[in-house]
Amino acid sequence: MTLPQRRSVVLMLPGTGAQHPRMATGLYGHEPVFTEAVDEVLGLLGAEGRAARADWLAAEPEVPMEADVRSAPLLFAVNYAMARLVEGWGVRPDAYLGHSMGEFTAAVLAGVFTLEDAVRLLWDRVGLQRSTPAGGMLAVAAAPQDLASYVGGGVVVAAVNAPRHTVLSGPDGPLEAVARRLAADGRTFRRLASRTPYHSPALAPLVAPAQALVRRLRLSPPRTPLYSAYTGGLLTADEAVDPGFWAAQPVTPVMFRPTLDRVLAAEDRVLVEAGPSQSLTVLARGHEAVRSGRSVVVATLPPRALGPGEDRRCVREARERLLAHSGRLPLDLPAS
Repeated sequence: MTLPQRRSVVLMLPGTGAQHPRMATGLYGHEPVFTEAVDEVLGLLGAEGRAARADWLAAEPEVPMEADVRSAPLLFAVNYAMARLVEGWGVRPDAYLGHSMGEFTAAVLAGVFTLEDAVRLLWDRVGLQRSTPAGGMLAVAAAPQDLASYVGGGVVVAAVNAPRHTVLSGPDGPLEAVARRLAADGRTFRRLASRTPYHSPALAPLVAPAQALVRRLRLSPPRTPLYSAYTGGLLTADEAVDPGFWAAQPVTPVMFRPTLDRVLAAEDRVLVEAGPSQSLTVLARGHEAVRSGRSVVVATLPPRALGPGEDRRCVREARERLLAHSGRLPLDLPAS
């Protein structure tokens, strides 16, 4: 019998833009660990959580997923629940890597925040965002240096996801002007599913009140290594307990690709995306360490809503691939 190659497991948590209507709903009520985790998160929000769950499960939601009052708590809940589901298979991640809001979820899993404090802070941020200008983000198939002439007037580079995958962010007016210029110049881009200009100066008014909120919370150094896409490396104990670090994230660019470089340079990995849309899976598949076969990527959910059966099939396949690539999953654990 040939034993599977042992690779360390890194759980990846996606951020804003990964959410979509009916994401992972095929697992709710079918996977007990997933269901319990979703209910735990949304239960902390009381009536607001119940309304979010109802819209998530509805064929025609009253409030669309793009609205912050839906995208923030539901994406957090699905990410957290998928991570708990994977861990429930017997997988113990060697490290976590989040993208944007996904780093916040990763911080809970790594033990920096309690779940209760994280959900409270998340919802307080949603309330603060109501006072900021409407805006959004554009994913552009270009390197950051190729977009220098498009940046300005409130529009900034919000994320560097891959060598030719850059996200621009800003208020609606300036961002629409940039979109028209990109289209006229023949550049490939798409608008992300968000109505908020994350990782741009437009959210600067949130930093001071958010810092005051975080100061009231108990923060701890991570129990499990946590890679920060804001610093490009492992989160230090000092950074983890610094309220200013967490408060500044809405205006700080996400450097996902440089951070992924660090993750994959350390050792061979199994990268597991615990969340919807496979956005981080696609980015990681393009990395040389993955294309060469040294490291592998496993998605736990479909790229879009394809029905309950596809949600469940993807989860079963993810479990099987984790066993094949990490050698850590218990052989006697029944598949879903």
